[in-house]
Formats: sequence, C-alpha cells, structure tokens
Amino acid sequence: MEKINYQKKMEDIINNLDKVPRLLLHSCCAPCSSYVLTYLTKYFDITVLYYNPNIEPIDEYKKRKEEEIRFINEMDKVNSVDLLDCDWEHDKFIDMAKGLENEPERGKRCYKCYELRLRKTCEVAKENNYDYFASTLTLSPYKNSDWVNEIGYNLEKELGVKYLCSDFKKKDGYKKSIELSNKYNLYRQNYCGCIYSKPTE
Repeated sequence: MEKINYQKKMEDIINNLDKVPRLLLHSCCAPCSSYVLTYLTKYFDITVLYYNPNIEPIDEYKKRKEEEIRFINEMDKVNSVDLLDCDWEHDKFIDMAKGLENEPERGKRCYKCYELRLRKTCEVAKENNYDYFASTLTLSPYKNSDWVNEIGYNLEKELGVKYLCSDFKKKDGYKKSIELSNKYNLYRQNYCGCIYSKPTE
C-alpha cells in the first residue's frame, strides 16, 4: 500500500486558500507547537486548544500549559494566535485507558488517546464554526502520524468539520522545533504525558 504524503497534501490545501481561515489547533505542549505555529500563522487565524487529559500529575499539566501560554505570547505572529483553555478531565483519560494500561508506547492506548483529544478538538471546532481543525501531534517522531491523520479524517466525515492533515516532522520540522525550544527556553518534558509513559526513576 502506497504511503500517503500528508505534508504535501497539507501544502496543496494551503496553496489553494483564497482567504485566511480559522483553524482550531490541538496542541500537546509548547515545544511541539513552536514550529507548527510559526509555520501555520502565515496562513491561518489560529486558536490553540490545550486539551490534554492524559497528562499527569496535575502540576506537570499546569507547567506545560503555562509554557504554551508563554510561547504564544512571545512568538512572532503573522495572523492571530490565541489559546482556548479546557478543563483537565483526567477521569476521561483514565476511563479510556482501562484494560490498556499494559499496552506498549505507540500501541492501542496511544491510538485511543489521540482519538480522545482529536474528537474534543473537532467537537469544539464544530460548535464554534472553525473552518479547520488539526493537531501538533504529527510533529513528534515518537507519534504515529498515519493514525493521527486517519482519526482526523474519520472525524471530518462524522462531524463535518474540515481536517487539516499534516506530517509536521517533514522538512526538518522536528529539528526546527528543537531550535525554537532553545531560542525561547521552553520546558521540554522527558515523557509524553500519561503515567504509563513516564520513565521510572
């Protein structure tokens, strides 16, 4: 089966825009959003949706959210970039993960976690009449971009909000995110967020 080039598909969408659309962008953390936001702000009015019920403990969640807010305030923007905060809703992640606690990283639990966060993003985008929704999750080489895009397209069909596909790690996106993290002195965590991915001391 031929592998889909989601980065090229996204570029084709961007190159055919005839206005500045409104994009609701799910972000997992400031380092991942750094490159994505600096790239997309040229083409979209962006609202960052910080919805990450997987992250624990609560102090870690708050620290990552504060870094996201700081980066948005400090970054160079072409079009508008703001943030829509969400409740932590950690119980929803725990319920979702039941029976999947022992799955390996990049296994079934991760797929369900992507789906949980993208569904929320798509629902909020629909409620607030955004033109597109998307996620920063495809920037990380540790995330399965095919899964993220599959979920995004499924939600587009289900809820009727256009999904902006992506593979932000392409064209040195991940490398550029590290450079931006260093430039803005962003806090970089050593685990994805959930207790199951946290390295043992």
